[in-house]
Amino acid sequence: MNRTATDAQLLDPAGSWWDLHIVASPVQEDQIFWRLESFGCQGMASQAHDEGQISIHAYLPCSRATLLDLAALALRLRQDALVAGQPLPKLRWERIEAEDWSSSWKQHWQPQWVGDRLLICPSWLDPPPHPGRLLLRLDPGMAFGTGTHPTTQLCLEALEMRLGGGAGGVTVADVGCGSGILSVAAALLGAKRVYAVDVDPLAVQATLQNRDLNGLTDRIVVAKGSLEHIPEMVEGLVCNILTEVILDMIPQFGLVVKRGGWLILSGILLEQAKLVTEMLEAHEWLVASLWRRGEWCCLNARTI
Repeated sequence: MNRTATDAQLLDPAGSWWDLHIVASPVQEDQIFWRLESFGCQGMASQAHDEGQISIHAYLPCSRATLLDLAALALRLRQDALVAGQPLPKLRWERIEAEDWSSSWKQHWQPQWVGDRLLICPSWLDPPPHPGRLLLRLDPGMAFGTGTHPTTQLCLEALEMRLGGGAGGVTVADVGCGSGILSVAAALLGAKRVYAVDVDPLAVQATLQNRDLNGLTDRIVVAKGSLEHIPEMVEGLVCNILTEVILDMIPQFGLVVKRGGWLILSGILLEQAKLVTEMLEAHEWLVASLWRRGEWCCLNARTI
C-alpha cells in the first residue's frame, strides 16, 4: 500500500510523517500489516530480502502518534511474534517532511516483468522497451497491489494462464481489488468485462484511477462492496485477500461464478492451504493446482 503526496498533505497540513521500518520473517507479513493498519498507518509496502527476511515500510502522520505510541507498537509487534513462536521483528522509525514523503517509497519501485506477457510500470516512470509484453501502468495510491508481493505476482501469472490461449472474452470478478492491478491485468489479457469490488473507498478510488490510466474505462466496472455488488454471474473470480476473509466468502462463490467457472485465490500462507482446500471441496470446488512462491501460495480451483 502506498499514498500520494497530495493525500499526505491533506491529512497532515503540518507535513510531518513517521516513516516506520520493520524487518521480519515473511511468515509474519499478514499479521504485521494488520497490526500497522489497526495502528492507523495509511501507506505500507513490503520488499523481500535475499537473506530470507522482508522489509516493511509504513507511514503515519506525526500528529497521530507520539514516541510513546511508537514504542507501544514495537511492543505489540514483539508480543505478536512471541505468541506465534516466531522471530522477533525489528522496528525503527524516523520523522520525514511532506516534501520527502512522496518519493520515499517510490524510489524503491521499478518496472517489473511478471509472467510471460505483462510489464508493470509505475505511472511516473517511462516504461522500458517491452516487445511482446502488455504494458500495465500503475499508481497504487493508498491501496494494496504494486505487483511486488508474491501473492499479487501469483495471481497475475494465474490470470495469464486462465485468459491466454483464446480463453479471453470472459467476465471476471476481482474481489478485494485494492489498487486494481488484477482488474487491469485481466482486461489487458482479454477479459471482456471485469467487476472490481472492495470495501475500502480508497481502494475503489485507486482502481478507478488505474482503470482510466490504462484506457479501460469501458471494460472495468468498479464498486464499493463485496460479492453482493457483482451484478451478474461471471466465468472467473480472482481474490487476493487474507485467508480468514476468503474462508468467510467461500460459501458464496457459487452464487457469483457460473458452473464450469474458475477461482484464483491468494493471500494464503502455505500452512493455511489445506484448510482453504477443504473448505472449497466442501462447497463443490476442486483445487486443480497450487502454485507457491516462498511462504505464499495461490490456489486455482474450478467447479466440480
